[in-house]
Amino acid sequence: MKQWILAALLLVFLGLPAAWAAEPVNVNTATAEELTRLSNVGPSKAAAIVSYREEHGPFRSVQDLTKVTGIGERIVEMNLDLIQLD
Repeated sequence: MKQWILAALLLVFLGLPAAWAAEPVNVNTATAEELTRLSNVGPSKAAAIVSYREEHGPFRSVQDLTKVTGIGERIVEMNLDLIQLD
C-alpha cells in the first residue's frame, strides 16, 4: 500500500512542473508554433488563428477567437488563463 501511495505521489509531482511551466500566449502576436502551446490547438488550428488575425486584424476580446474556424467556446474556456491580447 505504501508503495502505491509513493508511486502516485511521484507521478503527481512529476506532472506539476509541466503545468506550472505553461506561459501565457499573446494571440495577437504569437506565431503558429507558439499558439500550439494552448490546449487542444494543433498546427492547423494555430494556422487558422494566424490567418484570421492577418485578415481581420487583432483580436479585441478573448471571445473573438470563437470566430476562427475550429476554435469553439470549449477551447477558449480551457485556455482562459493562458490567452493574452496585449
